[in-house]
Amino acid sequence: MRILTVFLTLTSFTIGGAFAQSGYFEDAYRFSRTIPSGSARIIGIGGTQYSLGGDVSNIAGNPAGLGFFRSSEASITLGYNDWGVSTQYLGQKGSYNTTNFSLPNMSYVMANPKNSLKSGAFKGGAFGISFQRIANFNTEYGYFSDLLGESSIIDFYLQDAFGIPESQIENFGLTGLAYKTYQINPIAFDQQGNPIPNPNSYDSFVLGLPFQDENITQEGSANQISFSYGANFNHKVFVGGGIGIRSLSFSSFKNYNEEFIDQPLANSNLRESLFISGVGLNLNLGLIYKPIDNLNLGFNFQSPTWYALNEEYEAGMTANYNNYFFEQENVTLGRENEVTDFVISKYGLNTPLKIGGGATYFIGKNGFISADIDWVDYSAGRISSNDFDEGPDNRVIRDIYASTINYRIGGEARVNNFRFRAGYAFFGDPYANSFGFDQSTQQLSGGFGVKINSISIDFALVNQKYSGLYRSYQVLDSNGNNFGPVTELENSITSGVLTLGINF
Repeated sequence: MRILTVFLTLTSFTIGGAFAQSGYFEDAYRFSRTIPSGSARIIGIGGTQYSLGGDVSNIAGNPAGLGFFRSSEASITLGYNDWGVSTQYLGQKGSYNTTNFSLPNMSYVMANPKNSLKSGAFKGGAFGISFQRIANFNTEYGYFSDLLGESSIIDFYLQDAFGIPESQIENFGLTGLAYKTYQINPIAFDQQGNPIPNPNSYDSFVLGLPFQDENITQEGSANQISFSYGANFNHKVFVGGGIGIRSLSFSSFKNYNEEFIDQPLANSNLRESLFISGVGLNLNLGLIYKPIDNLNLGFNFQSPTWYALNEEYEAGMTANYNNYFFEQENVTLGRENEVTDFVISKYGLNTPLKIGGGATYFIGKNGFISADIDWVDYSAGRISSNDFDEGPDNRVIRDIYASTINYRIGGEARVNNFRFRAGYAFFGDPYANSFGFDQSTQQLSGGFGVKINSISIDFALVNQKYSGLYRSYQVLDSNGNNFGPVTELENSITSGVLTLGINF
C-alpha cells in the first residue's frame, strides 16, 4: 500500500470528501493514456490507422488491416524523444528537459494470400507479431520560488492529523513522520490547563510562510507484444483480431523542501520513492470494408487492459531546527530524521475500453487522405486490491475523469518512389471539470519515405503539446477550496522515428 502520497497531479478543483490521499486514481489515467505508435509511416500521418491496411502498425492497431498483405514483411523502428516541460509557480518560471533513445517498434508479418485462381470468398490472410512501445514516462519537472508561499505543508499535516489519537498517529503515513519530527504536536492540555488523555488534535510551533521548491523525476515505459491475424474476403471485407500482452515499469522520485525565516524550524525536506511494475492483457478486434475501390471504412474495438501490478514505496523526512528547546517534550531539537517502512503491495487496474472508426479515400495512385475518431471513457477505470481499500480512489476516478472524443487526420502524397506525409491529432481533455484550464492534447506530425524494390525507409517527426496542473499537497479553507501550491505545466514532446522495412 502507498502509505500517503500527498503530491497529486490534479486539476484546479477540490474533490472534498471524495478526495483520495493514496494517488492510485492517478495511475488509472497515467497507465490508460497511450501515445500514437507504430511505423514512421503511420506516425507521420497523425497516427490514423483504423481504415488503412497493409502496414505493420495494423498488428497492434486495427488487425483487419493485415488482410491487405500480399507478401511478408519485417521492420524495425528507432526513436528519439525530447520531452520539455515549462513550469510556472507564483509567477516564476522554470524549464526542464529529458531526452532518451528507444526502440518503439519491431514487427513481422507472415502473409499467406490465396491463389487468385482458387474460388471462394476467402482470399487468404496474414499473421503478425510486434513489439511496440505504447507509453513513455521519462520526464522531469518541478518549481523553485524566491517568494514566500501561500501555505505550508505543515498545514496539510495538521488537517490530516485532526481526529487521530496520539497513540495511532505515528503509523499514519507522512503525517506520522511529521509528528515524529515534531513539525506537528498534540494539544496536550485543555483551556483550563488540564492534561488531555490521548489527544486527537494538533498544532505546530512553526509559524509563518516558507519558501518552497520541489523536483519530480519519473522514469519508465509501457510496452506491448501483440499477436494478430487478419483475413481477406473477396477483397471487400477484412476482419481481424489480436491479443496484446503489456509490460509496465514506472518509477517516481519526489523531493520537496521548505525554508523558514526567523522560525524554530530552519528547513524541512520530504523524499518519496515509488516503483510500479506489472503485466496486462487486452483484446483487439477490427473490421475494414471497401464499398468502392477508392474508399476504405474501418472499425476497431480495443478491450480494457487488465493489469496486475506490484508496487514498492518508501518515504523519508528531515527537519532541521535552530537548536530549539521544545518545553512540552523537554527536548532540544536539531536535525530530526524519520523514514517509513519499505512497503510492498499488489493491486489490479482495469483501463477503459476504446471504440473507434475511420475512413480513407485514395486519390488514384497519387496518395490518400485518412481520418480516425475514437471514444474513451477514463471514468471507467477501476482499481482493485486485497492490500488496501480501493473504494476512495475508485470514487475519485468516477468523479474527476470524463469520456473523450479523439480524432486524427492525415495524408500521404506519392511522387514516383517517394512518399510525403503530414498529420494532425487531437486528444480531448480527460477531466470532467477543468474550470477553464484546458488539458487536451494537440499533435502535429510530418514525414517522408522512399521505397526501392523490396526495401522501404520512412522517417517521421511529431510534436505533442498539452498543459497540466501540479499540486504538491492539498489544504482546504473554510469553504472547502484548496489553497495548496499550484504549478502550471506546459509539456512539449518532440519525437523522431525511423523505420526500416523489407518485403519478401
